[in-house]
Amino acid sequence: MAHHPPLHFSMSKLLVLHGPNLNLLGAREPAHYGTVQLDDINRHLGAVAKSHKVTIECRQSNAEHEIVEWIQHAGSEGIDFIIINPAAFTHTSVAIRDALAAVAIPFIEVHLSNVHRRENFRHHSYVSDIAEGVITGLGAQGYEFAVLGAIKYLSTHE
Repeated sequence: MAHHPPLHFSMSKLLVLHGPNLNLLGAREPAHYGTVQLDDINRHLGAVAKSHKVTIECRQSNAEHEIVEWIQHAGSEGIDFIIINPAAFTHTSVAIRDALAAVAIPFIEVHLSNVHRRENFRHHSYVSDIAEGVITGLGAQGYEFAVLGAIKYLSTHE
């Protein structure tokens, strides 16, 4: 019988970052953002990740500096891929863009509403041009697509 060395499988690790006001999902402007709550989205993403044998951590902050710090620490935390909905910071934060560029961890930008059907100032994103992809306007399902996209990306870029 041939001896096979033990497999050293490293489980992929995803980080989902939710920006300002997303803690109000379900109550905040349901015409734009739907009625699903952030905890429901996070629970669903956890189930999707588990079914694909990846780990996922979801965080939300209304503070730009916290999001920047989470991105900066992602590499030392073993994060393989980031899914981020910068929310209002999409249109204002060079700091979040710089952090994402600095860590060079692939990421997908997600927006619940179709930002291109909204006010003109929402049409510009400081992070889209460095993202692996952008999902906008598909509601909470956009996060699930982002998780599946991250898993596919990681399986083809190992």
